[in-house]
Amino acid sequence: MSALLSSLRGPQLVAHFQRRCGLRPLSAADPAERRCPEADGRAPVSTAGSPRERGKSESNGALNGAAIPQKKYKIENYFLYYLFLFAATLGQEVFYITFLPFCYWNIDPHVARRVINVWAVVMYIGQTSKDVLRWPRPPSPPVIKLEVRVDAEYGMPSTHAMAATAIPFTFLLATMNRYKYPFELGLLFALTICVLVSLSRIYTGMHTVLDVLCGIAITALLVTVSYPFWDAIETFQMKNCFAPVLALTLSFLLSINYPELDHWSTARGDTTNIVSAGGGAAVATWINYQWGLILEPLSAPPYEMPLVTPELLGRMVARFTIGIVIVFFARQAIKSVALAFVCKLAGVSPGDQEARKLLWVEVPYKYITYSCLGVVGLALCPAVHRYLSL
Repeated sequence: MSALLSSLRGPQLVAHFQRRCGLRPLSAADPAERRCPEADGRAPVSTAGSPRERGKSESNGALNGAAIPQKKYKIENYFLYYLFLFAATLGQEVFYITFLPFCYWNIDPHVARRVINVWAVVMYIGQTSKDVLRWPRPPSPPVIKLEVRVDAEYGMPSTHAMAATAIPFTFLLATMNRYKYPFELGLLFALTICVLVSLSRIYTGMHTVLDVLCGIAITALLVTVSYPFWDAIETFQMKNCFAPVLALTLSFLLSINYPELDHWSTARGDTTNIVSAGGGAAVATWINYQWGLILEPLSAPPYEMPLVTPELLGRMVARFTIGIVIVFFARQAIKSVALAFVCKLAGVSPGDQEARKLLWVEVPYKYITYSCLGVVGLALCPAVHRYLSL
């Protein structure tokens, strides 16, 4: 068993998978014309040995525009390259800030609320586990690394794999008895997303096989254990007068008490974003219920799937476009105000990048920004949609 775990945790399986998928180191003997744009230094690949060293390099500005030695690579299978890069984005902020609101605005708020609750809890547990266990990411060489931003974070467990398990399977469980559709088709879709995103973390060289498997297993356990309580949690969020205070207080305490870092990384800030957005979403749920804005169908489930018509597609596009524009400008405005306010209290300059990494600067301004965005996305945007008869 120990030999198996050692193999799953080692970099050789990752490197072997990369080579099998057509991602290979670029040797000195390879002609220049075989180098892809990503391999000539424009897509940086970190070769630092440990998260601590990578964190120091980034904080010293080595990754902020300055050229550093890169391990170059060549791509022999561009289909898999772009497929896995796309899959990797399904675990990043750009996906969360678009898909989750889209689900709320255009699919079913009932389902979206459950997905957001589970996602926030799962991601917090995954992110904190990384900085408690402090298992390094697979080393390069032999692994080829295609990402830089999160390379300073630790690896165990893979939060991409956790999100890719939590979101589709929560969506499946929340809809299987609510809508009439082939369960097998939904299960196949959830499995496809989970496997694709998980493999992308191995392909990009950011996680070992054990990181990914543990991320999936932890999430499967959390979803299974929490499933019977989803309705009770939502009822509490809607009806209890203390629910908004509890949501905001708990999300702040969890963020500010994030495990102490031995080097700076994006982990604490990203976790604050997620937990705060979840807290803001809970506040929005309470607001919507208290103001009578949560509308449920008059009949009992299961419901027929709506017929997709050009009119329906047009309304969906309009809701999404208007909502994303509101969220984007709200994010820019709130972030600027929150950062200026927090920096003034802390006595530092908002333009000081190092000061923005301090605990009592980074966490409060991100907490304010994303708590407000949760309310904007799930309360203000739907109100605008109703006003515009969308």
